[in-house]
Amino acid sequence: MTTDHRITREVPRRTLRLGQILNMNVGFFGIQFGFGLQQGNMSPIYKYLGADDAALPVLWLAGPVTGLLIQPLIGALSDRTTSRFGRRTPYFVIGALLCSVCLFVMPNSGTLWMAAGLLWMLDAAANVAMEPYRAFVNDMLNPAQRAAGYMVQSAFTGLSQTAAYLIPSFLILMGMRADRMNAHGLPSIVEIAFTVGGVVSVASVAWSVYTTREAPVASLANAPMSMRAALVDVYDAVRDMPAAMRQLGAMMLFQWYAMFCYWQYVALSLSRTLYGTTDAHDPHFLDAVLLSGRIGGFYNFIAFVAGFALLPLLPKFGPARLHTGALLLGGLGIAVVPMISNPWLLLVPMVGLGLAWASMMGNPYAMLSAAIPQARTGVYMGIFNTFIVIPMLVEVFSVRALYRVLGNDPRHILVLAGVALCVAGLLALRVRVPSVPA
Repeated sequence: MTTDHRITREVPRRTLRLGQILNMNVGFFGIQFGFGLQQGNMSPIYKYLGADDAALPVLWLAGPVTGLLIQPLIGALSDRTTSRFGRRTPYFVIGALLCSVCLFVMPNSGTLWMAAGLLWMLDAAANVAMEPYRAFVNDMLNPAQRAAGYMVQSAFTGLSQTAAYLIPSFLILMGMRADRMNAHGLPSIVEIAFTVGGVVSVASVAWSVYTTREAPVASLANAPMSMRAALVDVYDAVRDMPAAMRQLGAMMLFQWYAMFCYWQYVALSLSRTLYGTTDAHDPHFLDAVLLSGRIGGFYNFIAFVAGFALLPLLPKFGPARLHTGALLLGGLGIAVVPMISNPWLLLVPMVGLGLAWASMMGNPYAMLSAAIPQARTGVYMGIFNTFIVIPMLVEVFSVRALYRVLGNDPRHILVLAGVALCVAGLLALRVRVPSVPA
């Protein structure tokens, strides 16, 4: 069975000023703030609540499962949505509100499974917001500006996650004790960081909604608004997937496998290298967690700067070659982290990882947007997210065994991540996308 995918003509877009592109992407700052808090704090939270090292990937399962189930359907539904509030706006507003509630509650988790359950709800809410927001950028910009729009979105990702990673260290700098715990045995600095994230999530999306009105877009003709129709639309979109999108899938497998390994094990790797332990009850473990937050903030700041610095290079090299160079630098950076025992020297490989992270948040979406029809941006952006989800599922069910094979040493997982990111960089060269105006 197929749906009627006749569409209206592509709607021309006027060229927007940089200030307008910035305003429309401010909301992405808040959505990514929540992801930054996850990346920097969920593994330590799980450890404080009694999790085993090898079980960490399973406890992170919320992201891939909710993404696999929710994002393609939400994308397909947003393609069909017509409302006085806009086509994509209702989704990222609702998603941001739900994210805020989960962020407020997360630090009050009293058990391991309560924290895991809240992560499921938090990721489900973020997935409601994420791909409609990416499709919103594609809707608003003409083809010549879309690559720049996604790189600005990448810059906001770097800035928001810089803040998310550094809030605990900032609180300590302001005089708060690092070992102060809340009633549930979690650090109070983490509780405050998540509360700030809840406020930022709603406030930033509200700013974008206030300053940016959705433009008219090409839409699906005769498209019923139902879950059944959306499911059929997802099936048809997978069947008709452009060749360039399939090529991107192979690259994304290695790219995201690497990043999930890094996020889950960087704090444990630092603790093992610097202090010889991964025991959450050891006083030095929190030192390693805070250090991972600081270097995480640094590479995200590099990503913020790179999101703008790479803009003039896009017309010259194109997103595929830029992505290859950035991923190779990032892969080398991750691989050498376990070999460095001087905290200050860790900033050197983080420069490479920051360039890679900036590219990951922009260039693959620029390549994708050149290959898909405007009217079906939502469903294809949602399906594209499964190229992030599937690597994480592979990682969840492989790292548990690999962790033991590699000597129960988190440092070896980071070396594995670095190699995977370099492979992703080489695969990016295979991607062939239609050219767009400079």
